[in-house]
Amino acid sequence: MTFFHQDDTLQHLGTQILETTWAEFPELARDQLALTWIVYDPPVMVNTGGAISAEEFWKYPVRGFSYRGIERIYPASIVKLFYLVAIHEWLEREMIPESAELSRGIRDMIIDSSNDATSLVVDVLTGTTSGPELPQGPFETWQNQRNIVNRYFSGLGWEELNNINVNQKTWCDGPYGRERIFLGEMMENRNMLTTNSVGRLLHSIIGGIAVSSQRSQEMMALLKRSLTPMDISPEEEDQVTGFIGESLPSDAEFWSKAGWTTQVRHDAAYIEIPEQKPYLLVVFTEGKHNSNNQAIIPFISQTVVKSIQQLEK
Repeated sequence: MTFFHQDDTLQHLGTQILETTWAEFPELARDQLALTWIVYDPPVMVNTGGAISAEEFWKYPVRGFSYRGIERIYPASIVKLFYLVAIHEWLEREMIPESAELSRGIRDMIIDSSNDATSLVVDVLTGTTSGPELPQGPFETWQNQRNIVNRYFSGLGWEELNNINVNQKTWCDGPYGRERIFLGEMMENRNMLTTNSVGRLLHSIIGGIAVSSQRSQEMMALLKRSLTPMDISPEEEDQVTGFIGESLPSDAEFWSKAGWTTQVRHDAAYIEIPEQKPYLLVVFTEGKHNSNNQAIIPFISQTVVKSIQQLEK
């Protein structure tokens, strides 16, 4: 059973969002889009600084809409959300030491979406490093270590995480050596996520129960985005233009992590608009043409904003 329930209202609005999107972008195939949309009705129990326990948090019902939300899709940099939660879990348990370099890497992984920083975080999480090919025995040990993050998320017992894979680094040019062998000849071992899995993880972060309330607040601080273009420094990746944030009203607050390659364009965000119900939105698009189209996700975001306005506060 998924972490949200569906109702007729969101089903109707969600279907309208999809049909409006396909009418605007007829080149976007039905199987090139996945979406998960969660609406927070009063009493809103997210972004409270972890005011309630994890046990109490999961008792609160939330309603949502999902389209192809269980389909496994290459997540690009969205996977960094999972590495963010895992590294905070390791730090909280004192499995690894705090350090200035690790803190810098965590920050740059999320704020700048740095692949080099992500490489460091994955190395620290798994006790592995990239490099040339390894003999069979050491390589088997190395692969076992690289699956430690998968084992952690499997241990949470969330249905949405049953079929994901989060054991690969993110790359600019691509993997070499042992990393390329580990990926598989047909890339069958690549990272794979669903919009529902991302939705539940982000739901736990904004709920203040991912690892701990303090850790969740630290993660939220890294995910906070500005809608003011001048606030985005030249060193930072622009995770607003061409994504969910582009279509939000100027007085909105939002927290997000985007991901894109030549084949996919994704975004996951939590949004608060004054006088409206807060909501969570995860959108995955696939296909080379769609990944280069910076209008699709902002259009979907704009349509969701209009739909939120139709819901009674």
